[in-house]
Amino acid sequence: MQESDPVFLHGPAAPHHPLVLDSPHSGRELPADFGAVLDAVDLRDAEDCYVDRLYMPATERGIPLLAARVSRLYLDVNRHADDIDPELLDTAPEGLSGSSKARLGKALVWRTLDDGRPIYARRLTAQEIRERIARCHTPYHRHLKRLLDAAHGRFGQVVHINCHSMNAVGGAQGEGGAGRARADFVLGDRDGTTCDPALTAFVQRTLQQTGYDVRVNDPFKGVALVQAYSDPAAGRHSLQIEINKRLYMDPATLEPSAGFETLQRHLMRLIDALIEHTGGGWPSASRPKGTMP
Repeated sequence: MQESDPVFLHGPAAPHHPLVLDSPHSGRELPADFGAVLDAVDLRDAEDCYVDRLYMPATERGIPLLAARVSRLYLDVNRHADDIDPELLDTAPEGLSGSSKARLGKALVWRTLDDGRPIYARRLTAQEIRERIARCHTPYHRHLKRLLDAAHGRFGQVVHINCHSMNAVGGAQGEGGAGRARADFVLGDRDGTTCDPALTAFVQRTLQQTGYDVRVNDPFKGVALVQAYSDPAAGRHSLQIEINKRLYMDPATLEPSAGFETLQRHLMRLIDALIEHTGGGWPSASRPKGTMP
């Protein structure tokens, strides 16, 4: 992978297990044409700080970890390429109503931070959006699809873990409502459509056994990256995992806290459990044809 690529690929190019990790929101680069009116520290509020570092030991186990270089605010690769916020465009096409994420200011290109502060003092052109898609969105999805296809081709199945972190409390534009305290972990499988529910339940139990409060699809269900390449009936499982930032970092300094290493060890227990279970399968009361044995 070249230095100019908008992604980092950590670990092997060919998965050693039917597991692939991606961290789409840990990127920190702020391109020169960004044009944000907020400073770099404020812009980090939306960053999934250190999530790539939390999962990095998985690469020593032969699991690839794809991570974005560029800030999600510049272009959020965890959105569909046509998820355009009409309120951000200088000239919006007729009939462009905007998605639920757009209404929160968090579409393909973010309009506001979680607390509602505007990111720009102007509207963007359609050409600017197209250039950002070509620079960031297209290559990220291309690399991820290649990794998932490689694992599925070798093992006949693949488990894609879409790695995220979340603020401890919902902001003014946050999912689940402003001021709502969030669990330690939130698993998202789009109400059982992107991942075998037995796998989601396995991940939930494994984390709960370590003492964590784990919710499923509340308030995060997963967005474009778990939808794009999942097909549980064909052995393609995508699960979003959101980690509460209070478990591993100081929100005031934005530095890792004393809990970072403990959380990292617990995540590697989960990864090791997934390696074991993707090799031997797990029980499911109602598994459709083509799902894991």
